[in-house]
Amino acid sequence: MKIAQKYSHLNGEEYLLVHHNKLYKEIVDVIESIDAEQLRTKISKEQKKIGSALLSPIGLNEAFNEAFDKKGWNESRYNYYITLDRELMEQSIPMEAKEQKKFLIEHGEENPIFSYNQTDFVKEKIAVEVQFGKYAFVAFDLFVKHMMFYSGGKINLGIEILPTKKMQSQMSSGIAYYEGEVYNVMRQGRNSPPVPLLILGIEP
Repeated sequence: MKIAQKYSHLNGEEYLLVHHNKLYKEIVDVIESIDAEQLRTKISKEQKKIGSALLSPIGLNEAFNEAFDKKGWNESRYNYYITLDRELMEQSIPMEAKEQKKFLIEHGEENPIFSYNQTDFVKEKIAVEVQFGKYAFVAFDLFVKHMMFYSGGKINLGIEILPTKKMQSQMSSGIAYYEGEVYNVMRQGRNSPPVPLLILGIEP
């Protein structure tokens, strides 16, 4: 596979080139190592594509998981406690989960709610999400997950890998695609979401 398009938000790609050029090369190597044609294993039951051999999201995810794992990229989990008091939230975000809970209780939260977010691959504070799911999953990655890891000091950059429209047309209906998601980010304005991002559009 190859990177067909890319979009840098808040100097995401520039940060990667200057500070983590080696990791950028690893990401490119992972993408180029995936043979999409070998993963055209899903036989469509959709009326407009019935009988067609489509690219399998499950197979693609497994291939990416194996390739990133071989290069030492690991899943990461960010634990936190919820408060609806904005001032307490802003003060507690940089703390570890145990410290957050103690801090919130000391400031009047009787039963802080525990929660967490997980990201696919993290290495040297660079997070990568490979997304072959529905539109809502990508929005959650871009506007919630990457931002939460960034504001919590767990990452310095979020990277989202998506199929281009050309590739998405060879998959099941409803899967998010690069052009549509970049448009959604651009529509929010130059500074939203407030986290450096690099969005990569890939295709066979």
